[in-house]
Amino acid sequence: MRKSFYSWLMTQRNPKSQEPVAILADLAFEDSTFPKHTDDFDEVSRYLEDGAAFSFNLGQFDRIWEEYLSH
Repeated sequence: MRKSFYSWLMTQRNPKSQEPVAILADLAFEDSTFPKHTDDFDEVSRYLEDGAAFSFNLGQFDRIWEEYLSH
């Protein structure tokens, strides 16, 4: 079974980095309502579009998701 997107994303945290994946990881870490237990693209994407307390470029999210799937 694949680890959740959030669990993978937390391995990408780097507050000194300007890479989109590191920025998203830090934003998700600070967001207590981020969906932490899912590996479902639609669930995370809908959250970023409609529920997140921060805004993030969804085109960048799509590329980050592809990186997640390749690990």
